[in-house]
Amino acid sequence: MTYDALLILSFGGPEGPDDVMPFLENVTRGRDVPRERLLEVAEHYHHLGGVSPINAQVRALIAALEQELRAHGCALPIYWGNRNWNPMLAPTVAQMKADGVQHALAFVTSAWGSYSACRQYREDIARAQETVGEGAPRIDKIRPYFDHPGFLEAQADRVREALATLPQATDVRLMFTAHSIPTSMATTSAYEAQLREASRIVAAMAAPGAPWSLVYQSRSGPPQVPWLEPDVLDALTVHAAEHGTQAVVLVPIGFTSDHVEVIWDLDHEATQRAGALGITLVRAGTVGTHPTFVRGIRELIEESTTSGPRRSLATPGALPATCTPGCCPPPAARPTRA
Repeated sequence: MTYDALLILSFGGPEGPDDVMPFLENVTRGRDVPRERLLEVAEHYHHLGGVSPINAQVRALIAALEQELRAHGCALPIYWGNRNWNPMLAPTVAQMKADGVQHALAFVTSAWGSYSACRQYREDIARAQETVGEGAPRIDKIRPYFDHPGFLEAQADRVREALATLPQATDVRLMFTAHSIPTSMATTSAYEAQLREASRIVAAMAAPGAPWSLVYQSRSGPPQVPWLEPDVLDALTVHAAEHGTQAVVLVPIGFTSDHVEVIWDLDHEATQRAGALGITLVRAGTVGTHPTFVRGIRELIEESTTSGPRRSLATPGALPATCTPGCCPPPAARPTRA
């Protein structure tokens, strides 16, 4: 397949205090989220100066990827659009049309398959194309890459970096964290299975034999609606009380860069909880602009353009290799990701 541009598609985030509430209103539009909940989440952003680090990290990723592509003879121009904040996707697609782009490849800053992590981005693309109208470029989304060596090896390296900050004799548990989603969404996707397989692989590469578990963070919505568990704070409490866990490395494997949710939920809330429990806690970095991850994105582009072999570290046959028609449908009630 021949492409004439690359689109980086991300979640977006505010870049100043005045952006915070409009951004959160974009995120939760149509989901009947109480104003009180938005104000509560807004305080997390204001605690960090009203700025999410995600946009700056996407800019850094684009710069690193441009260098990687040039070094390997790839001349694809890179465009950037977000779901929830500037630069928004529809104006980006309009600019692509104006520049004569006809067929683009989209890389989404989410490695997973689920409604909110994959299919909703496909819907975002379709909506932007409809807004732009006739002549909008065709855009193909790169597959979920949770199993790609570039992602997994980079995450394993981040875990090794975190482990190196602990005394060598320390018995440590790895806790892999990801954004919780409603169980109604989880049951119609491979999200849990992908997370568990990726966590298993990273644990085996970074800390063979160390105990590990998969936990969740950032749940929201009515308490009567079931979401994936255990929550990271509850898991820390249980492991301290029932297993005597003394050291934990938190691994935000569900994120490719430091959303406010990573910083607030892990660096703030989980760190406070661990301190109260007497647990030494270290947070591994997200893959960010790790050179292995950037190389992996280039390899995913090559996989899409040359129909080359799918590079995967997952157990063969353990998970679906491709997205099937109708996969990851929206849940009956859309979740809040604030």
